[in-house]
Amino acid sequence: MSKRLIYHMCKRSDWQKAEEKGFYQGSVGDRVDGFLHFSTAQQVAESAARHLADVEDLVLITVDANDFGPSLKWELSRSDQLFPHLYGSLVVAKVISVCDLSLAEDGFHRFPDDIVPWRPGVGEGIND
Repeated sequence: MSKRLIYHMCKRSDWQKAEEKGFYQGSVGDRVDGFLHFSTAQQVAESAARHLADVEDLVLITVDANDFGPSLKWELSRSDQLFPHLYGSLVVAKVISVCDLSLAEDGFHRFPDDIVPWRPGVGEGIND
């Protein structure tokens, strides 16, 4: 089975704590919602712009959606798109890669080349 990569963003300090413990339970927002928010390569840059604009010291965590079985649910969210939500903790050993997300001068994050870039269209607010 081929890999189905999905992505999660968090503060570097939160991820460092997770590495020490061996698992990651999410941000405060994730815990309030009851799941870890993930995105596809086509969704993650827009998610960063809408929810984490100008936030420094973020990391991008890459995992294979196939590794999570029924604890990963694809649920309808923004713009009627299906987003992956992990119900439970993320075991650090399941992580494929972690990379820093630096901020560009325009306040948007710089993503690896395999991530679809996103900027708001004319007249489109980030919080719409």
